[in-house]
This record gives sequence, C-alpha cells and structure tokens, in this order.
Amino acid sequence: MIELKNIKKSYSVGKSSMEVLKGVDLKIEDGELVSIMGSSGSGKSTLLNILGILDNYDSGEYLLGGTLVKNLSEKKAALFRNKMVGFVFQSFNLVSFKNALENVALPLYYQGIGRKKRNTMAMEYLEKVGLDKWAEHLPSELSGGQKQRVAMARALITQPKIILADEPTGALDSATSMEVMALIKEVNDQGMTVIIVTHETDIAALTNRTIRLRDGIIGE
Repeated sequence: MIELKNIKKSYSVGKSSMEVLKGVDLKIEDGELVSIMGSSGSGKSTLLNILGILDNYDSGEYLLGGTLVKNLSEKKAALFRNKMVGFVFQSFNLVSFKNALENVALPLYYQGIGRKKRNTMAMEYLEKVGLDKWAEHLPSELSGGQKQRVAMARALITQPKIILADEPTGALDSATSMEVMALIKEVNDQGMTVIIVTHETDIAALTNRTIRLRDGIIGE
C-alpha cells in the first residue's frame, strides 16, 4: 500500500537549508494499523504531509497503491489525495457555521455529487459513528469526542484507502480518547489502513506497530 524509499526533505531557513527527513525507508501494508511516534522536531509532521500528498519530497521514491507520487500538478495531487486519503486532525477542522451533516457531506460537494445524495450518504456515516441524532447540531454544540466522530465520518465518506490521523486524541480526555480509538480500530478491522501520529504511548500501544522517528530517520 505505502512504500517509501530513501525519502529526503529539506526546508530553506534564511540563507541556509535544514534537512528534516534524512533518508526514510518505510513500508506499510494494506490494512495495517500503525502509529508514528517521535519528539518535537523529529520530522513527524513532514512525514505525514508527504504521506498525505500535501507536500513534495526532495529525493527518493514514494509509492502509494503502486503509483509513484512525485511532482504531481496541484490538480492531479488533489484528485489522487481525495481518492486515496482521509484526514483526521487533533483540532477536528470542522466548519463552524455548518452542522454535523453538512460537515460530513462536504468532501462529496467537492466531488460534484448532488445535494440529496451527499446528504443521504452523510447521514449514513453519522449513523456509523453513532451521531445521527446530532446531525443538525453545529460544532459549537458538540463535545470534543462528538466533534472527532464527525471528523471521522467526514474522512470515511469518500471511502479512502488510508486514514491519516494527526494526534486524533490530543485534545480529548482519556475516556473519550479510548472511545475514539475504539472507533478507529473498528474502521481498521473492516480493512482500512490507518496511520496515527501520536505522542501518547498508551494510544500507540493500541496499534499493531509503532514506527519511531528520531532526527529525521526511523529508529529501531
């Protein structure tokens, strides 16, 4: 599903260059539940952005579902990303003036799907995460756990091959974190590949494999 070969990435800092990823080799099989851990500055966010086709890499190879991801045009990158990847963020990234149903349906709007069909599908996915009764509520009327469930439904509605979750429990209390992880494991049990970036060891312990990133390379 995912294969990285000697991935390197640098950023310009003033007149100098800072190498963030220093030759990352990584393989994640279809249907795995994987966590990525590392201290601040280890390259986790950069790696996640490359995996999610949000950022290019300087050298190496990134194969996603057998397709080489390199220097795609903005349009092609967006189409491939929408087809392959669903995102879940620590801050939920819900649109504040849209209700839960509208937030979940939003990716389908960008795919050109009609309002009636996308709302029907959005309700189905809200039911899957146990929030169909909250469909008309705005994000401000939802708890943190409920917001993350809405975000999960939104990520799943396009039926992506991979879910990338960036600190999905970072803004939640421990009990709610376990509820969200139970939902993530349920999604993974249905065959979806899930990659979680986390700094919480108890969250990482719930995944099948932990990848540790240190100073831009993957440690043992």
